[in-house]
Amino acid sequence: MDINDLEGAIEGILFASGEAVSIKRIAAVLAVDEELVTDAARHLADMLVYKRRGIRLLRLEDSLQLCSAPEYGDVIRQALETRKPPKLTQTALEVLAVVAYFQPVTRAYIEELRGADSSYTVGILTERGLIEPCGTLDAPGRPTLFRTTNNFLRVFGISSLNELPELPQKGEADEEQLRIQETISSLEGGAGDVSEPGQGLDGE
Repeated sequence: MDINDLEGAIEGILFASGEAVSIKRIAAVLAVDEELVTDAARHLADMLVYKRRGIRLLRLEDSLQLCSAPEYGDVIRQALETRKPPKLTQTALEVLAVVAYFQPVTRAYIEELRGADSSYTVGILTERGLIEPCGTLDAPGRPTLFRTTNNFLRVFGISSLNELPELPQKGEADEEQLRIQETISSLEGGAGDVSEPGQGLDGE
C-alpha cells in the first residue's frame, strides 16, 4: 500500500466512524506498522491545514479523529441550524483543571482543593463529554473517580495530557489551590467555544 492509498484509507475510516479510532486498530486493519499510520496521519493532517480544507485530522493520545475546521464553525452552525456552544465558566475551568492535573480524582477531592461544592459542575462537565467516570475508589462508599476524555483534548487543541502547561512549583501542599488557579488563564486560552462531543465532521 503506497502512501496515497494509506492516507486515503485512514481518511475514509475516520470519516465513516465519526469518532476517534485507535492507531493500533487502523494499523491492524490495514496490515501496516503503527508508526507508518502515525506518519501518514501527520502528513494528511498537514495537507488538510495547508489546503485550507473544511476538515481537520486530530491525534488524541493514541487515537485519530476527523472534525470540522474551527474557522468554518460559524457557517457550519448556520447550515445545520445549531447554536454556538457556550464557553466554559471560571468554575468549570477550575474543576476541569483539577481533574486534568490530578486524575483520576473523586468529587470530594475536587471540592477539597476548591473549597466549594462542585456537584453541579462535575455533572455539567460529564454531560458535555469533557470528563467521564473511570471506576471507583477503594474506600468507604466507593466514590466515583473521574478523568478527562478525548473530547477534552480536542477542545483544548492538544494531542496528549503531556502537552498541558506545567503547574507552578510551590513548596507547601496547602497551596495546591493557588497552583490550580494559576493555570486557569492558560487553559482559557485553548478552550474557546466548547462543542459537543461525538459530532465528528460537524464539530469544531
